[in-house]
Amino acid sequence: MAPSDAQDLQGSSFTGADLTGSRFRDCDMRQVRIISSVLVDVSVSGEIENFTVNGIDVTGYVAAELDRRHPERVLVREMKTVADHREAWRTIETLWAETIARAERLPEPLRHERVEEEWSLVETLRHLVFATDLWVSQIILDLPSPHYSAALPPSDYPSEALPELDLDARPSYAEVLAVRLARMALVRDLLDDLTEDRLHSDCPGSLPSAWDEPSPPVHEALAVVMDEEIDHRRYVLRDLGALESRRS
Repeated sequence: MAPSDAQDLQGSSFTGADLTGSRFRDCDMRQVRIISSVLVDVSVSGEIENFTVNGIDVTGYVAAELDRRHPERVLVREMKTVADHREAWRTIETLWAETIARAERLPEPLRHERVEEEWSLVETLRHLVFATDLWVSQIILDLPSPHYSAALPPSDYPSEALPELDLDARPSYAEVLAVRLARMALVRDLLDDLTEDRLHSDCPGSLPSAWDEPSPPVHEALAVVMDEEIDHRRYVLRDLGALESRRS
């Protein structure tokens, strides 16, 4: 969803406009129509449904290709039992261990460097800590003061909801990785002790008040965390090649 303070351009029409090099971030682009236009070297990412190109809905093709390249997506999507959740998390931990091993061959400055203005590796790890703190520590476990001060929320997250976060923090890779590994262990321990009854019960903790939604069942909160894990690992893999070329 677009930030609540975003410029309202609903219903706008651009004719003969040169948008070369334009970037659209955190935009609500539902029902956008692009007609008789040139689309070359265009990159689109996000929540994509009913995406039609020259009269052909390519949504299913894109989803199937992502599933083929990243079968962990299917594993998470089809989770039902506690055993399913444990298997999915084991897979996620294994994949991330491989990715971190690759990232650790980079010099420290490159771990903080952005590719095409996307989050750096360190910023991505900070964001995954935020996701675990919110959906597991706060909502599932209802822990007091669950947030790592240098955790990084999404750009459209209401800043007043988490005043304890230091968005200007610049922690080292080693610090962030240590916190990240601790949070992954927290999820592993939760899953080790999880029962079927608890999996399908409502979370005791509360969602941020700005969302104005009731607390979800535990399985939904876990699915959010795991979706974040697999999506952001995919983004890291996308950027590692560029970072590795900069190293040489």
